[in-house]
Amino acid sequence: MAISARNSMEGVIKEIKKGEVAATVKVEITKPSLITSMITREAVDSLGLKEGQKVKVVIKSTEVMIALDE
Repeated sequence: MAISARNSMEGVIKEIKKGEVAATVKVEITKPSLITSMITREAVDSLGLKEGQKVKVVIKSTEVMIALDE
């Protein structure tokens, strides 16, 4: 499957809860992923970011999609 999105990770569905209209699908990530973030140089300097430093990655999105390889 080819897709332009870069914030995708492989995982295994652990739970599905179905409502009247929507459903929640919980996916456990099964392999390490490298996430690339593009931020301003000013933000790097302001936060004092350095290679090897432990940080949190926050993915800001209005959608999280589920895909299957067919």
